[in-house]
Amino acid sequence: MPPKSPTPLSASSLLIWLRRNLFSTWYNSLLTVISLWIIYSGGRGLVQWMFSQAQWTVLKANLRLFFVGRFPIDQIWRVWLILMLVSAVTSLTVGVIQWSRTLPISMGLLTAISLGVVPLVGGQGPELVWVAAIGSVAVLNLLGGPWLKTHLSPRLLSRGLPAVWFLTAFIVLWLLMGGLGISSIRTSVWQGLLLTVVAALVSIALSFPLGVLLALGRRSPLPIIRTLSVLYIEVIRGLPLIGVLFVAGVMLPLILPSQVQLDAVFRAICGLTLFSAAYLAENVRGGLQSIPQGQIEAAKALGLNPMLVLGLVVLPQALRSVIPAIVGQFIGLFKDTSLLSIIGLVELTGVSRSVLSQPRFIGRHGEVYLFIGLLYWLFCYLMSLGSRRLERQLGVK
Repeated sequence: MPPKSPTPLSASSLLIWLRRNLFSTWYNSLLTVISLWIIYSGGRGLVQWMFSQAQWTVLKANLRLFFVGRFPIDQIWRVWLILMLVSAVTSLTVGVIQWSRTLPISMGLLTAISLGVVPLVGGQGPELVWVAAIGSVAVLNLLGGPWLKTHLSPRLLSRGLPAVWFLTAFIVLWLLMGGLGISSIRTSVWQGLLLTVVAALVSIALSFPLGVLLALGRRSPLPIIRTLSVLYIEVIRGLPLIGVLFVAGVMLPLILPSQVQLDAVFRAICGLTLFSAAYLAENVRGGLQSIPQGQIEAAKALGLNPMLVLGLVVLPQALRSVIPAIVGQFIGLFKDTSLLSIIGLVELTGVSRSVLSQPRFIGRHGEVYLFIGLLYWLFCYLMSLGSRRLERQLGVK
């Protein structure tokens, strides 16, 4: 029997949907009309401002400042190469884990649109080449993902992909910091979106295992470990993030040995990691409490030792059940990086302030803050989208 094709959305079905969802009762109809009026009033003013009053030259003139700050111009190729590496690994992972026919087409369209936008914002030949190369690599990896999944064993893929990500992280840090054959770059010139993304990703990567360990420590039968975990979580959760950042910036050099010299960026990452890990621990603890005791006893009855029970039975289920909470914590951490400007680091919000202090662009707050707001939203939405795909893949309801 041939599969049924999806029924096209006709005008009558659209009217039925509107009647059921927006105009089912008199108060729903009233709320719908009021909401539409608010959207129309606000949207009309915003569109008029965008096309008649806003001066977008402030963005075009400072685009490099927003993205990479004072990163050396002759070393910009490192940032492009990092983008290509991350794009290649991400597309390869997506192609292997959850391939869809629309993904290569969507990536091709996105690349074509980007190639059209680059000249409009002042980009030239090198930028066009980099964008084309990044898009081509992503499309090829998305197309090659199913081939790898078919010809390589699942065990090799499950071990190979994390290893590739691990290696990529080291290459990215090497390209950013330099050394080993390429010139060194001080972290003080990591600014703008580059600093925001690096600080957020490193803090997320470090706070996740620390949060899991704290959650396990809080449920530990050993009193000293449980007490220390509870003390750490409750103290950190009782402090504001800006206070933790100031403590990390001022106290860490006093605590660490004199041979260990951490610069301002790494001290800020330490503060973000310590703060986020405490909240993450409570999210993971909620997942641990949702595991029925019977499953643990059954695993022990099968002869599994405590480490295997934890690694094969408890943690996979606990982490899967709290994916939305964990991703929400990561999104909050990404937005919290805006506080780094208060302690002297010039991340995306700090760059915006320096742009607005230029005599040519004084008073252009709307254009600048709308632009960085869109950047924050884009990254947060991508994390949320990845979370939803992961939940679908794992069957989380």
